[in-house]
Amino acid sequence: MEYHNPVLLHPTVDGLNIKPDGIYVDVTFGGGGHSKEILRRLGPNGKLFAFDQDEDALANALPDERFTLINENFRFIKRFLRFHGIKGVDGILADLGVSSHQFDVPERGFSTRFDADLDMRMSQKNDLNAYRVVNEYEEQDLRRVFFDYGELKNAPVLARTIVEARKDYPIKTTDELKDVLKKFLPEKVRNKILAQIYQAIRIEVNQEMDVLKEFIEQSLEILNPGGRLSVISYHSLEDRLVKRFIKNGMFEGEPERDFFGNFSVPFKTIGKLIVPDDEEIKINNRARSAKLRIAEKI
Repeated sequence: MEYHNPVLLHPTVDGLNIKPDGIYVDVTFGGGGHSKEILRRLGPNGKLFAFDQDEDALANALPDERFTLINENFRFIKRFLRFHGIKGVDGILADLGVSSHQFDVPERGFSTRFDADLDMRMSQKNDLNAYRVVNEYEEQDLRRVFFDYGELKNAPVLARTIVEARKDYPIKTTDELKDVLKKFLPEKVRNKILAQIYQAIRIEVNQEMDVLKEFIEQSLEILNPGGRLSVISYHSLEDRLVKRFIKNGMFEGEPERDFFGNFSVPFKTIGKLIVPDDEEIKINNRARSAKLRIAEKI
C-alpha cells in the first residue's frame, strides 16, 4: 500500500518524551511512519500498540515483537488495551483526519479529484456511508451536517437542493453530487467549497467529532501521570476540541472554580502550537493545514 510521509514526524514523537521501557499507543497507524519512529526510540522492553480501523492498513503491520496492531476504531482504545492487559500507558499519538492513502484510492470516495461511488467510510465495516447521508437524510439533518461540520453558511440551500434533486433519481457518485450542486461552485472557490462539502459528509459518515471526544476523554483515563498526548489536527473543528480539553478538561462550558477562582486542569500544555515549515509542506502537501498540540497528564 502506498502511504505518504508522516506529518510532523519528529516533533510529534519528540513530544511523547519516549522512555525506552515505556508503553505507547499510535491510534492512527496508517502507513506506520510514526510507529516506526516510536519503535526506533524504544528499548527491548518497551511496547507499542497501534490502532487503525481501515483494513488496508493491516498490510503495513510491522514485524517487531514489541508491536501490536489492533484493527479497530480508536474510540475503543481503553477497551482493547485492557483486552491486552494494559491499564496505563506513557504516551499516545494521534494523527487525525484522512490518510493520504485513503485520499489517493479513487473508489474510497474521499477525494474531490476522482469520480467514485459515494462512500467515504474509513472502515468498510461501517453501515453508514456517504450515499446514505446524501440520499436518506432529512433536509434538516443535511443542513446540520453542512453547517456544523463544513461550516457552510449556505447549508440550508445546499440541503434543499440535494433533497429536490434526489426526488428524480438517487445521487450515486461524487460527480453526480458535484453536478447537483454546480451552481454553488463558482470556479474561483470551487475546490474550497467542495472540500468543505466533502469534509462535512465524511465527518458525519465516520462520526469523527464523537470519536475524537471519546478518545480524548479515555486518553486522560489511561495515561499515567506524566504521560504525554501528541495530537495532529487538520481543521478548526478538531483543533478546537483538542485545545479546549487540554486547557480545562471540557469540550463546552467552563469548569467549576473554587472560592479563590481557581480550577483544576487535567493536562499541562507542553510548548506552543507546532505547524509544519515550508519545506515539509513542499514535500508533503497533506501537511499544509496540520496543527500539533502536545500535553502532559498532571
